[in-house]
Amino acid sequence: MSKNVLIVSVHPDDETLGCGGTIFRHQEMGDKVSCVFITSGNSHQNELINKLDEAYNFEKVYNLQLPEITLQDVSLSKIIPLISDVFKKVEANVIYLPNRFDPQSDHRRTFEACLACIKTFRYPFIKKVLMMEIISETDFAPALPENMFIPHVFVDISNHFDKKIEILKFFESELFDAPYTRSIDTMTAYNRYRGSQINAHYAECFMLIKEIL
Repeated sequence: MSKNVLIVSVHPDDETLGCGGTIFRHQEMGDKVSCVFITSGNSHQNELINKLDEAYNFEKVYNLQLPEITLQDVSLSKIIPLISDVFKKVEANVIYLPNRFDPQSDHRRTFEACLACIKTFRYPFIKKVLMMEIISETDFAPALPENMFIPHVFVDISNHFDKKIEILKFFESELFDAPYTRSIDTMTAYNRYRGSQINAHYAECFMLIKEIL
């Protein structure tokens, strides 16, 4: 039975860095994948979102255009209803969120707002919630026990990794050369390492917050 999947992307590129291959894997299984972009980003955001929509063939795209960098200054009472409305419109069964401890404050604020929108008694259609591992964010969190990324769910993206890298090149102006973390070379190594943990060529992994069977 197909599922409604929603990717919560704080900034354009988070969806690709965190679960680009997983998006294609869901679609391969017949799931309908939508994406909500939280912040306004740069002046080329609308053009970039259109390119991402075409590349991923999303079921639906939402662009909330909340302020970038200063999202933490926006009241949760404003953010939560916007996110809640998207969750309800999609009737999302599976949701991918940014990590709660990412150093980027927009990620943390988005996660905080999403927590109010995954309560089972208000959103009974939500059956699975996961946090993404976003390179150059999740891996930069202070190495403290409460910040550790402990993967529970691995997705084999071997058949879709090349498409993920092609889409990642949309963000060429924000990428660096190796050995910097935010590079094609490092992303390749990272997904290859995650793949080796499940005997696959490439994989993405996630922390499971909730699953209802």
